[in-house]
Amino acid sequence: MKCNRIDLPSSRREFLCTAGGGFGALAFAALSGRPLLADRPENPAAKRIPNRVGHAKNIIWLFMEGGPSHLDLFDHKPLVNELAGKTLPDSFPRPVTAMGEVNSPILACKRKWSRCGESGLWVSDWLPHHHAIADELCVIHSCVSDGINHAGGVCQMNTGAVFGGRPSLGAWVSYGLGAPSESLPTYVVMKDSNSMVVNGARAWGSGFMPSSHQGVLFETGAEPLRNLNNPQGISAEQQQRKLEFINHLNRRHYAGRESNSDLEARIQSYELAARMQADAPAAIDLDQEPARVKERYGLDQKETEVYGRQCLLARRLVERGVRFVQLYSGAGSKWDSHSNIEGNHSRLCRGVDKPIAGLITDLKERGLLDETLVVWGGEFGRTPMSEKGTGRDHNPTGFTMWMAGGGVRAGQTIGATDDLGLYAVEDKLHVHDIHATMMGLLGIDHTKVIYMHKGRPERVDMNEGDFFQEIVS
Repeated sequence: MKCNRIDLPSSRREFLCTAGGGFGALAFAALSGRPLLADRPENPAAKRIPNRVGHAKNIIWLFMEGGPSHLDLFDHKPLVNELAGKTLPDSFPRPVTAMGEVNSPILACKRKWSRCGESGLWVSDWLPHHHAIADELCVIHSCVSDGINHAGGVCQMNTGAVFGGRPSLGAWVSYGLGAPSESLPTYVVMKDSNSMVVNGARAWGSGFMPSSHQGVLFETGAEPLRNLNNPQGISAEQQQRKLEFINHLNRRHYAGRESNSDLEARIQSYELAARMQADAPAAIDLDQEPARVKERYGLDQKETEVYGRQCLLARRLVERGVRFVQLYSGAGSKWDSHSNIEGNHSRLCRGVDKPIAGLITDLKERGLLDETLVVWGGEFGRTPMSEKGTGRDHNPTGFTMWMAGGGVRAGQTIGATDDLGLYAVEDKLHVHDIHATMMGLLGIDHTKVIYMHKGRPERVDMNEGDFFQEIVS
């Protein structure tokens, strides 16, 4: 279905023929009792559209909220240090910065850089454990966003728009591919602290889709899901009867209110919670993992324990059919570094470096990396110019993300920024292209995953993105 094309009849005969077919469809809809436009399909899995592009079954998105500095992690730019202390050369267009500083001097990068693996990918000493997984990564240096601040950047990276109201990418995946597991959520979100992600739950919301497609937030800490066990003194039979009675009341209340997708989603969430009591305890029980696996993820070290636990849990969830897992590092924009980037990024990199490397290595050893797409990045990068003398401002005009597994050709770099890492100059990938590519790697054509909203066909890329073919192995 092409949502940007209208075919006009060329003759009266063709018009009457088409109109007759349309009235026939109306009659069929009346007889079948089913709507012509599937605004709320009962089973999204029935809408699977194979694209023959990628073979990923799941996505694990490692979201570094606040904007990690590509210039200090993956995008090695010697000219930054050569021009340190000087203002931006006249040959570079002056960017619009979030904090409005003008003619700030360029801030030197204090990192030591290495070419890693057989591929020779540049990785800084802030991510020493990434050196060992460099040959598994496809590093994209030319990402572009429209969000100059955190609210717009996080919103667009999740939903495609800088303003709220649209479904998140995870919701589109849930709608397009359906739920592979009946006892676990399709879309799970975790964050590394009690701080809330910018924009709150809208970052993993379902927008104008039914609320059943929104992400399920797991709690921070050793007990991500509470109340999985029956209350003390309540037998399984008593609990089942209670749940059946509550479901009966919910369904009776729902009758006549079918247009309220939030109410429908609440009912479905209760039903899912009841099913999760059977399977979820085993999924989230990290004590079942051998000590060497926990050590690989950094669960034995204080600074890596939190994100390591979440990365290990993500692997266990995709093993059991969870389609989309999103892990927020720095929830509350903690990667934001307008000052003291040395202290800020040093601490955050120590917290995620080993767990991420452990996740990639573990997935590969278990034969899961080919079917699991792992994505790393934030809402934007940082500028080469300094802010407050010790930090960097937001940079949406050229920044780095990487992907691994899921059919991605590993050990390669895609695109490039200019000599100061300020603007993407080669193979620009806008957020819409990134979303389209992630969908394609899941094996679905994003142009055919369409949701009718108020009579208008909507797509994940807002009709602007393209699958980037060069990323595929």
